[in-house]
Amino acid sequence: MSIHHQLAAVVQEAVQAAQAAGALPSFDLPEVVIERPREASFGDYASPTALKLAREARMAPLKIAQAIVDHLATTDYIAEVAVAPPGFINIRLTEARLQQVAANVLAEGDDYGRLHLGDGKKVQIECVSANPTGPIHIGRTRGGVMGDTLARAMRLAGYDVVLEYYYNDAGRQITLLGESTKIRYRQLLGQDAELGPDHYKGDYITDIARELYAAHGAALQDEPAEYFGSYAKDQISRSQKETLRRINIVFDVYYNEQSLYETGRVWEALETLQEKGYVYEQDGAQWFKTTEFGDDKDRVLVKQSGEPTYRMPDIAYHWDKAQRGFDLVVDFFGPDHHATAPQVLMGVQALGYPTDFVRTVLHQIISIIKDGQEMKMSTRAGTFVSLDDVVDVVGPDPIRYFMISRSGNSPIEFDLNLALEKSDKNPVYYIQNAHVRCAGIFRKWAEAGGAPDADAGADLRLLTHESELAFLRKALELPEVIELMVLNAEPHHIAFYAYELAAAFHPAYENCRVLNDDVPVPLRHARLRFYRAAKQLFAHVLDLMGMSAPEVM
Repeated sequence: MSIHHQLAAVVQEAVQAAQAAGALPSFDLPEVVIERPREASFGDYASPTALKLAREARMAPLKIAQAIVDHLATTDYIAEVAVAPPGFINIRLTEARLQQVAANVLAEGDDYGRLHLGDGKKVQIECVSANPTGPIHIGRTRGGVMGDTLARAMRLAGYDVVLEYYYNDAGRQITLLGESTKIRYRQLLGQDAELGPDHYKGDYITDIARELYAAHGAALQDEPAEYFGSYAKDQISRSQKETLRRINIVFDVYYNEQSLYETGRVWEALETLQEKGYVYEQDGAQWFKTTEFGDDKDRVLVKQSGEPTYRMPDIAYHWDKAQRGFDLVVDFFGPDHHATAPQVLMGVQALGYPTDFVRTVLHQIISIIKDGQEMKMSTRAGTFVSLDDVVDVVGPDPIRYFMISRSGNSPIEFDLNLALEKSDKNPVYYIQNAHVRCAGIFRKWAEAGGAPDADAGADLRLLTHESELAFLRKALELPEVIELMVLNAEPHHIAFYAYELAAAFHPAYENCRVLNDDVPVPLRHARLRFYRAAKQLFAHVLDLMGMSAPEVM
């Protein structure tokens, strides 16, 4: 149990004890809230419970808070409790409890922060889902990093997670891909063929056409555009998987939209909606009665031409998710899905499934800034910044960090110059340098002939410097951060935490020397233990963000 849940239980028991003693009247106790105080001087934790009980108890919050404190059980981890206006209960932990954090981090390793919120629960996370019509550009990467980061946190919280990529490999965009590739192939044969305004114009299309020409010469000129589209789609899909692997994203499942047509699931979903009375025909098109679910107007599912709109396969796909028995589905969608995502869930509801098992996380766009100027991106026009290009320039770690550096509700400016900067202005450098500094301590210790296990029996009670304790307080927060991420599907919290952890570490590194000759041996061993725990924790947190933990920089 994390410390804030322990404290909540202690406060709840104190309220009940105060009620039993007549110090508080009888009332139903709402959930006890434990939070971080606004200022560190107030304590390590605070509870506004008394403020929430004022109406129920018909008492002043300060009196309620004092009654709770008077009946608070004695524990070995609470050092001090104080009441502060207008009714907060401020709690300070014992040094022994903080010192124990170092031992816990080392004992638990990559299990540190493990929760049991998701034990026995199966979760599917869908993210990226870029069309296989071109290389993944950096603008399509944010949802992928957010989804993969959340998946890592949810696994630590006990969930059985399936990370899934939905390939939009059907429809008009694949037709245009095939036509574009065939036109480029014909041009290589010297034939008169020109791309239309809707065709894909990127150099990658020419590269694919060259592959076909090199392997088959002119033998393919009578093949239909579908042949070229299928080949190009497969090549691009393979390339996308390799690109995502470069930023440490590997999916458990790749689900093809085309399979929904091959199995008939799209038409089965349409027929079911028709049978349930939610579809009507108008002007030769099939319309979905989304207004019955609160939409401002009905939406087309199948055009007059017989071609489904994008809503139809998406509804069938989410119907399939419902039938696969997931306890929770988390969809990460970009700004182009803000309007349509609710309509897909209306389709699931119309098909007879509640939609509370689906959580849609919408994120804003990212902008690439270089030398103070925004770089424009368009896959179809071929004027995009590919993910591969950015990885080549800055490496995977800055991409991972900056994509979760802000809430999904906020747009992101990814400054390439900042990502390359080797200074504390760059948050990636700032965080990773904490791990590097820890590694440096042990490297120097080994070079000086220090025993590798000299700190194994260290007396952690010697860790009394305020900088050491401040870092251990922040280390204690990781389970809370994991819970916050998981319950709210907000991966940015781990990025905030990693930066705050580094901000707590660097003063300790400056103030709490370990290898200097004037450091007593027992304290040296305790601090070696401290830095060993810090090194382990930074490696763990960086891994939760899908980033590396370098030994040198």
